[in-house]
Amino acid sequence: MDGKSPARPLHPKDSLGRYGEQLAVRHLQAAGLVVLDRNWRSTDPAVRGELDLVLQDRDAVVFCEVKTRSSTAYGTPAEAVSRVKQARLRRLARAWLEQHRDGWAEVRFDVVAVLRPRRGPAVVEHLRGVL
Repeated sequence: MDGKSPARPLHPKDSLGRYGEQLAVRHLQAAGLVVLDRNWRSTDPAVRGELDLVLQDRDAVVFCEVKTRSSTAYGTPAEAVSRVKQARLRRLARAWLEQHRDGWAEVRFDVVAVLRPRRGPAVVEHLRGVL
C-alpha cells in the first residue's frame, strides 16, 4: 500500500464539465486568448469558489466562466450563471487581481456556453463582457 486513497470515479456531470472546459480552452486559444490560470482557487478562506479560466486578451485580463449542458431542458448553459454565481466570480476576480498585480488596462468577464447534445457536434458560444 502506498497510503494514497483510491481515486474517486468521475461523476457524469464532472466529466461533462471537464469536456466543456477543454473545448472552451481550445476555442478561446484559437481566438487568440492566452490561458493564465485554470481552475484557480483563492487561498483566502473568506473567498470560496473557483475561477474556471483566467485569460489574457491583448491588454485585458478575462475571467471566464464555462457552463456545459447536454440539453436545454432546464435552460441554456449561459442561463445557469445566476446572480449569486456572478457575485462570487467578482469576489474571486478581486482576489486573483490582488495576487497578480500586473496593471491590466481592462478587466472583463466572459461566459463560454457549451451545449453537447446526444447527437451531433457540440456547440460553443463565447459571450464577451457579460457579467
